[in-house]
Amino acid sequence: MNLSSVAPLGMLPLDNESRIESVHVLKKLAQAHRYLAELKGVAKTIPNEGILISTLIMQEAKDSSAIENIITTHDELFRADVQQGQTVNQAAKEVENYRLALRESYRQLKNTQLIRVDDVLQIQKMIEPKKYGIRKIPGTVVGNSQTGEVIYTPPQHADDITALLANLADYINDDKLSNIDPLIKMALIHHQFESIHPFYDGNGRTGRIINILYLVQQGLLDLPILYLSRYIVETKSEYYRLLQLVRDSLETGSAAANESAWEEWACYMIDGITITSQRTITFVHQIRELILHTKQTMRQKLPKIYSQELLNNVFFHPYTKVQFVVEQLGITRNTATKYLNALEQEGILKKYKIGRNNYYINTPLVALISQQETPE
Repeated sequence: MNLSSVAPLGMLPLDNESRIESVHVLKKLAQAHRYLAELKGVAKTIPNEGILISTLIMQEAKDSSAIENIITTHDELFRADVQQGQTVNQAAKEVENYRLALRESYRQLKNTQLIRVDDVLQIQKMIEPKKYGIRKIPGTVVGNSQTGEVIYTPPQHADDITALLANLADYINDDKLSNIDPLIKMALIHHQFESIHPFYDGNGRTGRIINILYLVQQGLLDLPILYLSRYIVETKSEYYRLLQLVRDSLETGSAAANESAWEEWACYMIDGITITSQRTITFVHQIRELILHTKQTMRQKLPKIYSQELLNNVFFHPYTKVQFVVEQLGITRNTATKYLNALEQEGILKKYKIGRNNYYINTPLVALISQQETPE
C-alpha cells in the first residue's frame, strides 16, 4: 500500500531500533525492571487480587480521563459505583466507561494473550460509545488547545489508518519482529498509536490501556496495576513535547536527530514506569496493612459476623450497600443490614443516606485512595 499520505509516519519495526538502546537507556531499563519485578511480587501479598485491581483501576480511570480534561472526584466515582446506573454526572459516566474498557480488555487478554485490532476497536467503543470507529473523513489535526495552532496532522485516509493499525498489532503480538527490550518497545507502540490517532475521540485513553495490556502480555506484571496516567498528568507538557519531537525528527530526515529524539522519548517512558512502580509498591503495602488491621478489628470485636467474604466486600467496594453484601455473601437483606450496621457501630464503616437508601463508606480506604490524588 502507498503510505505517502501518512509520511513521515511509517511502519514498525523502526530501522534504527537497536540504536535506541544506548548505555543511558540501558541503565534506566535496569532500574525500571527491578521495580516492576518488585511490584509483581508485592501484588501477590494481597489475598484477593480483585481488591487491588478495583482500587487501582478507579484511580487510573480518573487520572487518564483527567488528561483529556474529563474531571471528576473520587466521591462521584464511588457514588456511581454504589448507585449502579444512576451516574452522578457525565464526567463520572465517561470515567466509568474507561473502567469498563480496562476490565473487559484485561479479561480478553487473559483469554487470548493477544492485543488485536478488533480488541483495540472494542476498547475505544466502550470508552466512546457514541463516537466509535476508525476515522473516515479527512481533516483531523492535532492542535494546541491554548493557541489553536496545528502541531501535527495524523494519517487522513481510512485505508492508511487501517493498514497502520494492522502493522501495529503485528508488531505488538509477534516478538520475532523486534528484539529490543519490551519497555522500549512499549514506548514505541505508544508513540505509534498516538501518532496514527485512529479515532475521532478516545485515542489517548485507548493508548494508555494498550500500555498496561502490553506489560501484562509480556509477563512483566500478572495484574493490570501499573498505570502511567498520573505520571503523564504531572509531566503533561513534557509528554506532548517529546511526542512531537520524534515526529519533527522524522520530518527532518536526519538519522542523528531521529535517534536522539527516540532516546529522549524512551527515557521519559522508562522513567514513568520506574516512578509509577515505586508509587504503586508503596500503595500496595499500605492497602495490605489496612486490610490486615481491619481483619484483626473484625475478628476481635465482631467475631460472630467476621468472614473473609465480608472483609473482601468492604474493600472491593469503598462505598458498599446492603444489596452488594446480599449478592456477594448469599445472605438475606436483614442479615446484610445487621452486618453493615455492626461494622458502622465499630467505626469500620460510616453510614450515609442517598434518597431512601443507605450506603456505607470504608473511610480509611477512601482516605488512602485519595492520597493518590494527582496534584493540580
